Amino acid sequence: MLNLRSIVLLRFHSKYMKINKYNSLVLAMLFGFGLSSQAQSKKWTLEECVRYALDNNITIKLSELDVKNAAIDKKGAFGNYLPSVSGDASHSWNIGLNVNPVTNIATTQTTQYSSLAVNAGVDIYKGLQNQNTYRRAKLSIIASKYQLLKMQEDISLNVANAFLEILFNKENLKVKKEQLSIDQKRLARSQEMVNAGTIPRGDLYDLKATEATDQQAIIVAENSLLISKLSLAQLLQLKEFADFDVIDDTNAKDENNILAQTPVDIYNKAKEIRTELKLAQTNLEVAEKNVAIARGAYQPTLRGFYQFSTRASYSDRIIGVDANNNPVLAGPLPILDQFSDNKGHNFGFQLSVPIFNGFSVKNNVERNKVSLEKSKIDLEQKSLDLQRNVYTAFTDAKGALNAYESSTVTLEARQQAYNYAKEKYDVGLMNSFDFTQAQTLLTNAQSDVIRTKYDYMFKIKILEFYFGIPIVPIITK
Repeated sequence: MLNLRSIVLLRFHSKYMKINKYNSLVLAMLFGFGLSSQAQSKKWTLEECVRYALDNNITIKLSELDVKNAAIDKKGAFGNYLPSVSGDASHSWNIGLNVNPVTNIATTQTTQYSSLAVNAGVDIYKGLQNQNTYRRAKLSIIASKYQLLKMQEDISLNVANAFLEILFNKENLKVKKEQLSIDQKRLARSQEMVNAGTIPRGDLYDLKATEATDQQAIIVAENSLLISKLSLAQLLQLKEFADFDVIDDTNAKDENNILAQTPVDIYNKAKEIRTELKLAQTNLEVAEKNVAIARGAYQPTLRGFYQFSTRASYSDRIIGVDANNNPVLAGPLPILDQFSDNKGHNFGFQLSVPIFNGFSVKNNVERNKVSLEKSKIDLEQKSLDLQRNVYTAFTDAKGALNAYESSTVTLEARQQAYNYAKEKYDVGLMNSFDFTQAQTLLTNAQSDVIRTKYDYMFKIKILEFYFGIPIVPIITK
């Protein structure tokens, strides 16, 4: 089994190689990749591709990190209810004239002292800002989960589109190869007829040109297939994709009978379950909380505080006075005893009333009101977009089904016309040009069937999405 690099090398050396600059660049990329990949027998199903993308796509991983950040913000918002506690410790040297912090006597000397303190504070009332901040944090978690789910749904749909593109290119390549095989047999038979003098040699040249055109069409079809495989492999974030391939586990049937529903029924169901509406609604609720938090700054705040402190000095202490009323000094008490004797408590309440703040609070409220209005408009727009998308998807699916059925009928007619033309050509009643025209029409009809088939399948997938039928069930974490 040849890997992608081997195929590309062969095609670059083929005398029939005629592709545009874009395909050349992409094939050059393929040449750079897959240098050491080994042949793989595994072929991916649609469900396996979607599952792998959901587990490994970088964009989804970033969205999962946003969910974690939202959970951290919720913890921070809950922490606003709790008191703040801090501890302080200091040790200082004072040189020269200074007041002994223990004796309160100014002396010229070098002194040392240590102090310890514990401070605590708690918000008693803050304009309900802490409560609204916590509620907003919970809504932000919900919004981030909806955003993740929407990302997963979008990736699933993109994977399905890329998967069906590969299947289309496979079928198209198969048709091109079958056409080449038919033309080669015709060329061999025509050579015999020319040798026998039954047909003119000019017909043989036409067939040789047709065969060369078939060779070129195969190369273009192979290039398209390689590019579509590369696109899906990169969407899946595969590191080794030189031999990446898929298997057709789909069918062109409306298994869920989605087209039996009416657009109104699909839209009503979509309004209840679609992630983009839930996300927009949650963002609206977050904007409402932002307004409430901003308004809370108009109100006074009440905070309770408590402080415990103690200190110790390393200087001499006064133990009395002598006959001349001069202080009698002694060495410092033990440090631990001083800490015990000098401890103190300080507690109370602090009320802060906003009077004027340069319109900062008012401007912040107005700014959040504007954001709220934008969220309302966004929700309304999302609802209108959903209605339009549902009706469009339903119409597209119906049209794709009709196109697929019509192309199938056309193919049957073209096949019969081709068979009749072949019978006439074989007995010399039709020239090669007219026969080639019949053959071209048949090939175009085959291509149309393939194109309309996979277009119909993808349109059905989109319509099922709006009705709440995912490609694979998405497990939320």
